[in-house]
Amino acid sequence: MLFAVPEAMVEHASRFYAAGREPVRPRVAATVLLLRPTTEPGPTTDPGPTGAPGSPGFEVYLIRRVAAVAFGGVYAFPGGGVDPSDAVGELDWAGPDPEHWAARLGCPPDQARAVVCAAAREVFEESGVLLAGPDETTVVDAVDSPEWEVDRQALLARTLSFAELLRRRRLTLRSDLLAAWSRWITPDFEPRRFDAHFFVARLPVGQATRDVSGEADETLWVRPRLALDRAETGDWQLLPPTRVTLDEVAGCADPGAVFAAAASRDPAVPVTPQLYVDPDGTVSFAVVKP
Repeated sequence: MLFAVPEAMVEHASRFYAAGREPVRPRVAATVLLLRPTTEPGPTTDPGPTGAPGSPGFEVYLIRRVAAVAFGGVYAFPGGGVDPSDAVGELDWAGPDPEHWAARLGCPPDQARAVVCAAAREVFEESGVLLAGPDETTVVDAVDSPEWEVDRQALLARTLSFAELLRRRRLTLRSDLLAAWSRWITPDFEPRRFDAHFFVARLPVGQATRDVSGEADETLWVRPRLALDRAETGDWQLLPPTRVTLDEVAGCADPGAVFAAAASRDPAVPVTPQLYVDPDGTVSFAVVKP
């Protein structure tokens, strides 16, 4: 799969390789595709397997990063780097244990625990959705009160860890609400690199996303195929990981089908976009999926 590369990125890569620089070590990160079912069929609903009109389908939550942050101006899923606090602190845990996640993600159990915590924390910080509940079978209701906002801001300021938040609220992390999807590593010439684990998660019943991310200037729910159409026309800018992931989930009928597909994937094998130069000199990103 080939994708266009912004001219500024081509120039940066040329300087990097000409200078013989060493790649920056990628920071471990977590990214989450929030999913919710749609209520009505739309013009972008994918057809069923026999060509008949499809089900209403589902939407994913996207944010557009502000120009001042890494990957500014592009549409992306909520996510960010794993923080040291994600690896410490006692917390109630429901669903697959860190050993299970270690096998799925291809990393040690302590790192897998931190990645899952980071995924849940980043979703709360950037969309106001909390993947936790009073016990292993329930999910907390709306978390948009002023008291909850104080806690969210404390997380952002790193004066409160995610484990401390859950412990204070007597909540259990619902790791079973997440499913690992893929793993992407930023190209070697980028000054800020991430080794990002991509997860999928359903929007919990009773909760709603909020435009709370200070790193975004737009947030929206959109059908995967419509997002891809807007990228194809040039209206939206999507980096290869986002674009490929949207294309992969677009073939699923609903959130349940996405989770079923996730179970058969190998999310430990990393994908790194590589620069490819056409015979005419055009530079593209080449993505070879495992």
